[in-house]
Amino acid sequence: MATEANLKAKLRDEKGKGAARKLRAEGRVPAVVYGHNEKTRSLTVDAHELEVLFTHISVENTIINLDIEGEKGAEVRALVREVQTHPWRNTVVHVDFYQIHAGEMVDVEVPVKLVGTAPGVKAGGVMDHVVHELPVRCLPAAIPEVFEVDVSALEIGESIHVRDLTLPEGVEVEVDGDRTICAVVTPAVLEVAEPEGEEAELAAAEPELVGAEEEDEESEEEEA
Repeated sequence: MATEANLKAKLRDEKGKGAARKLRAEGRVPAVVYGHNEKTRSLTVDAHELEVLFTHISVENTIINLDIEGEKGAEVRALVREVQTHPWRNTVVHVDFYQIHAGEMVDVEVPVKLVGTAPGVKAGGVMDHVVHELPVRCLPAAIPEVFEVDVSALEIGESIHVRDLTLPEGVEVEVDGDRTICAVVTPAVLEVAEPEGEEAELAAAEPELVGAEEEDEESEEEEA
């Protein structure tokens, strides 16, 4: 059930801001991998390969098989725990990987996707998608790729909650079951307040034409 992807990495010895800037200039991104009862290792990954990978996976819940050059043994299976990006260039400057093991529970964020068309939307309602990701706890092999929520029966005023989801075996959602995932709501209408008191009297009064009083006075003088 879990989605997996592969990424090559290299061990690195140099640390600090200067070393990190040099690596980025060479087209590589500094990274670390750590885990329960595991030694933290400093790595580098190819910047282009990382960018391509991140555009094709759900970063929060995909298992990354790290092929670490110079490290003997099987690939390191890990989850992405943190991605640091440049303030304005939108490029990745550092990645934290969390090493996982087959029998060890993990906490991940799983995307929520709405499927179908709600009758309430056809009738003029608006779909309010409240929760886009759900935090879950499960074994690595049981990590869901996505939660698909069928909205094809929702009328205006109806909603779907976390408790309405059918969860895979061994997957626990770590939010309250009463949490609303989505709802079809009535479109908001801007109400204009009716004037009251003196404002109402002024609004109801017939507008006075500019210069009308002066014209009446001139007419009276001519007649005289």
